[in-house]
Amino acid sequence: MKCAEAGNMSSGPLSHLLRGVWLLWFWQAVFAAGTGSKLWEVPTGPFTSSSNLSESLQWEPHCQYSHLQDRARITADLPPTLDGTWVSTRCEVRPGPEFLTRSYTFHPTRHFQALQHYYTDSGCEDPAYSLMTRGKLRLRQASWITRGGTEAEHHISKVGIVVHSLAAKQRLVSRLPPSCVGLTLGRMVPGKLYELYNTRAGRGCLAALGFSMMEMGLIRVETQHRGHEGKVQELFLGDIHTEWTQRTHHRPTGYQQPLQNAMHHIHPCPVCALVYRSSEQRPPVLPRGPVPSLALAGRWVSQRCETRPTILFLTRDFTFDPDQHSWEGVYHHYLDAACSQPTFTLRASGHYAQGNPSAKVSGATEFVFKVTQVGVTALDQPTVKLLNGTRPGKCGRAGGWEVGVEQDLTPTDGCTVLGIKLPHKEYELFKTELNHRKHPLLLIGERPTDGSSPDRPQRRPTSFQAPLVLCSGGESQPSHRYRSGFNSKQVQLAVSGTEQLVQLVLLVLGSALYSCFCVY
Repeated sequence: MKCAEAGNMSSGPLSHLLRGVWLLWFWQAVFAAGTGSKLWEVPTGPFTSSSNLSESLQWEPHCQYSHLQDRARITADLPPTLDGTWVSTRCEVRPGPEFLTRSYTFHPTRHFQALQHYYTDSGCEDPAYSLMTRGKLRLRQASWITRGGTEAEHHISKVGIVVHSLAAKQRLVSRLPPSCVGLTLGRMVPGKLYELYNTRAGRGCLAALGFSMMEMGLIRVETQHRGHEGKVQELFLGDIHTEWTQRTHHRPTGYQQPLQNAMHHIHPCPVCALVYRSSEQRPPVLPRGPVPSLALAGRWVSQRCETRPTILFLTRDFTFDPDQHSWEGVYHHYLDAACSQPTFTLRASGHYAQGNPSAKVSGATEFVFKVTQVGVTALDQPTVKLLNGTRPGKCGRAGGWEVGVEQDLTPTDGCTVLGIKLPHKEYELFKTELNHRKHPLLLIGERPTDGSSPDRPQRRPTSFQAPLVLCSGGESQPSHRYRSGFNSKQVQLAVSGTEQLVQLVLLVLGSALYSCFCVY
């Protein structure tokens, strides 16, 4: 039995790399606090305005084929405005795997109803059952852990279930206790709503289903301003733990793939309309779209600044050469959710082998990746200071780290302080799709929440990270340029630099202890 490390790179086919990213973040936070930086600026009291804090980002295309990515100004308000209905834009895949679509409605009274439709297939064509959850949500404060997010508390008052076929009922009977809130499962009639939980009953049925609304604990709303195309609003809710036994009490620090506002979404979006018009008795049956063949050749890049569990903000850039079975991944890490404050860049490369179609996720393919070379470029002084403090032979050239200069970690077989060990093998899951403009997307397996590595076949992912978009046929690496600014007054903690330092140390250590648990 071992205790998993708190940090996790959470991206690409090398999740074991940079578990020490958490340590980098810790060092940077302490450095900033000790020097009186205003790195962490959060409201100290209840929110009184929907624009206490907003951040804007001018995302510039990663590649010269600018038609693949829209130039859009992105804003994120603290606290977020949730009123309205938010819907899935695709068939979603959760760890397990589970396949579902979601439609969440928030009211000005703080009440919400969350409609989740579960399916037997990865195309969301065969509905199994639907859950209707009613409750109340209270926004609390800007997150200390995940910058740009808002912490919230939720209270569930009622959960109802509708099964959509006799086969689905039989599967539920095998999973759930014989009786749930007075409900005899054997008498369930497809299409009829049954109460699965209320405030007077226990949560035994919900736990057996793996059901949880802990995703409501972390919230972020982004608005993309697209000029004449109008605006697109997206709701990011907390990540779902990759381990089934942990998901019901996991406190999220990253996000799932976003829901879009039913009134302000990307066009065209046929799935949006189907999900919006659905009900617990009438689940959406998604149309079967074209399935592109898995062709990795070329360069694939992030479509947005991505957030991972345990305080990671990054963009990814992959290049694949199928003829040589080789790959290279470039990970740009940042301090903030707008990806405007770079900290370091990691460049990894190696070889891969394509395996069989996945037996768990239809349309996906299994891969094995080998990481043989890693280079790291420090982009700020806290990172340089940390790396220069490592022992000789443990992390590149001892004392030779400089801002903006890449170091090859291969001669030292990785970097102990960053948790990098070379060479390394991982078991992966890939899938390709088409976006709303029929451009290819690449989905790479989701990283384990606990910071472990999919270094054995049984640890292979069953869900995916945010899709990468095909950028080109293998051009030079992209130049990431961002412009950001705050649009409204920021409210700060009125404490001294020393008190900030103490609070940050306690905060980060607490976060690490929370996310560190023992696994067999």
